[in-house]
Amino acid sequence: MDNKTDVRRSAPAPGEVAHLQPTLLGGVIHTGVSLAGFAAGLGLAARGGPLAYTVGQLVLALAFVHAFVLLHEAGHDTLFKQRALNRLVGHVAGFLCLIPFWNWQRIHARHHHYAGWQDLDATTASLVPRPMASWERRIINFAWATWLPLFALTYRIQNFWNLPRVAQYITNPTNMRRIRLNTLALVIGYVIVLVWAGPLVILQLLGPAFLLSLVFQESLILSQHTHVPQRLSDGQPVKPFTPAEQEPFTRSLRLPAWLSALLMHFDAHELHHIYPYVPGYQLRHIDYRPMHEVNWWTWLKAARGLSGTDFLFSNWDDTGVRV
Repeated sequence: MDNKTDVRRSAPAPGEVAHLQPTLLGGVIHTGVSLAGFAAGLGLAARGGPLAYTVGQLVLALAFVHAFVLLHEAGHDTLFKQRALNRLVGHVAGFLCLIPFWNWQRIHARHHHYAGWQDLDATTASLVPRPMASWERRIINFAWATWLPLFALTYRIQNFWNLPRVAQYITNPTNMRRIRLNTLALVIGYVIVLVWAGPLVILQLLGPAFLLSLVFQESLILSQHTHVPQRLSDGQPVKPFTPAEQEPFTRSLRLPAWLSALLMHFDAHELHHIYPYVPGYQLRHIDYRPMHEVNWWTWLKAARGLSGTDFLFSNWDDTGVRV
C-alpha cells in the first residue's frame, strides 16, 4: 500500500464536510449517464455485426455496474436532495440491476448500522468462518479461480431476494410489507418484459453484459470488507460502531480516476462509511487518505492469488496477506 504525505492523517470532523451536499445537477448527470449507457449499449448490441455487438456488451456491462452504484446512492438519499427523486431513480436503478429498491435500502441500512460486526451484518454473515464440506470448498475455489461470479450471484439472491432470510433481519412489519410488494412488482415487471421481447432476445442483448458486470461487481464488492478483520457478537448484545469508528473494518480501492468519477467514487469505501451522508460524487473532495486504501491492481493480484476459501472466510491476520 503506497503512502501519500500531502493529505491530512486524521479524518475531518463531520462539520468540516457539511458543505458536501447532494445537488440536483449531480443527480441529473449521473442518472443521465446511466440511462445513456443503456440506450447506447442496446443500440450497438442490436445493430448487428460482431464489433458493434462486442462494444455494446462492454458499454452495457458498465451501465449495469453504474446502475448498481446509482441504486446505492439513491438508497442513502445522497443522489438528490429531494427524497422523492431518490425513490424514483432508486426503483428504476433497482429494476435495471435486478435488486428491489426497498430490499436494498433496508438491508444496506443494517449493513451500515452493524458494520464491523460480521455475524450481525446481513451482507457479511454468510462469510463468518465455519466448517465446510470438501465439495463446498472445491466449488468455491473453482469459482474464484475461474472468475465465475458465484459470490455476486449469491450476494444478490440471499440478501435481496430470499425473503425468509431478509425477514430475519428486518423486524419492522411496514418495511417487510414494502419489501414483499417491491419484490412482487419486479417479478411482474420482468415477466412482462420477457413476454413482450422474448427470453432469447433478452438473453442475446443483455446476457453477456450482465454476466460481465457481475464479474466486475464481485471484485468491487468483495474489496470493501472481505479479508479485513471483523468482530463477532456470538449472539451477545453489542454496541454498534459509529460511522467514525468503522474505518478499521473496511477497505478502499483506488481505481483509475476516470472510472472512480464515473462510478461516483464507489471505490472510496472507507470515506463512505465514515461519512455515509456525503454523496459519492463528492467523496474525493474530503482531504483524508484512509488507512486501508490500496491500488486496485495491487489488491486484485493479492486477492486472486489466494484460494477462494482463504480469501472469503479468513482475514489478513490468518493469511498474512495484508491488502
